Amino acid sequence: MNRENTKQIMVGNVAIGGQNKVVIQSMCNTKTKDIEATVNQTLKLQEAGCEIIRVACLDLEDAKAIKEIKSKINIPIVADIHYDYKIALQAIESGVDKIRINPGNIGSEERIKKVVEKCKEKKVPIRIGINGGSLEKDLLEKNNGRPTASAMIESARRHIKLLEELDFHDYMISLKASDIDLCIESYEKASKEFNCPLHLGITEAGTEFSGTIKSSIGLGYLLRQGIGDTIRVSLSDDPIKEIKVVKEILKDCKLYKETPTLIACPTCGRTQIDLIPVAKQIEEFLQTIQSNITVAVMGCSVNGPGEARQADIGIAGGIKEGLLFKKGEIIKKVSQEEMVSTLKQEILNMIEK
Repeated sequence: MNRENTKQIMVGNVAIGGQNKVVIQSMCNTKTKDIEATVNQTLKLQEAGCEIIRVACLDLEDAKAIKEIKSKINIPIVADIHYDYKIALQAIESGVDKIRINPGNIGSEERIKKVVEKCKEKKVPIRIGINGGSLEKDLLEKNNGRPTASAMIESARRHIKLLEELDFHDYMISLKASDIDLCIESYEKASKEFNCPLHLGITEAGTEFSGTIKSSIGLGYLLRQGIGDTIRVSLSDDPIKEIKVVKEILKDCKLYKETPTLIACPTCGRTQIDLIPVAKQIEEFLQTIQSNITVAVMGCSVNGPGEARQADIGIAGGIKEGLLFKKGEIIKKVSQEEMVSTLKQEILNMIEK
């Protein structure tokens, strides 16, 4: 697909925008001042594939903790800040790689200027976070209190104007809402009007089940249009699951290569093995693999190797046994008890070669 050619900005050592890859983000749900917990969660997220991590800064102690946290992790860190400009200044002094604020809600123009000047000095970019649930009152009043895409774009214009009047151009924007249609329309309008990078997200998407479906529909639709430079899937669950979902979305949009693809049949009356636990075990195993490999777990030999011919390797069930195949060619029979262990080892062997 043709991706929007936005302006490139740097967040630490990670390039966002231009024709660079879509960068995966998540957010810690720890208290930032709990340095050990925040570092441990960040390292786990990094191992899962997170490329930028965001932390909440509710007070100066949180902002000061960033310095030590940053010394113990290997990906850029973003401070999420609301209302108090002093917290932003402290986070920048602590070495944060980006701040997420709404310039209009941190006080007077003088306070905004202090934050922007400090960002200029330290080369720290700003994400302007527009949210459908917290738009300015006058913009909501134009539509009887309900957010619209036009109102979200107008809010973005106002915040951008504040920064550009201070000759600050190292920014990106997000236009999040919990409503899919509002999100899609807002980002589509933004992609036509602004040339800054766009951070994609559907806020308050829901639990792992409902949030995955909602995020896949909305974010996948935008990504397929070439819109979006960095992304977070927001789930009411372990942040590790956010990374799992976003990698799958990017992979299916042909935007992420270093992750396996699992093909698994839905089972039917022909299935002679206990397929579902086999598929789940292989799926869990593949989450530890960073390779563009396609693996199939099929329920029967009637159409297993044939339908999964595009797979690099797979198992097709027989009567309490399985047929191991590669590129559609049957290699050997494997007992049901050995299916999972054999397939795992063969996958590792294939990757090593």
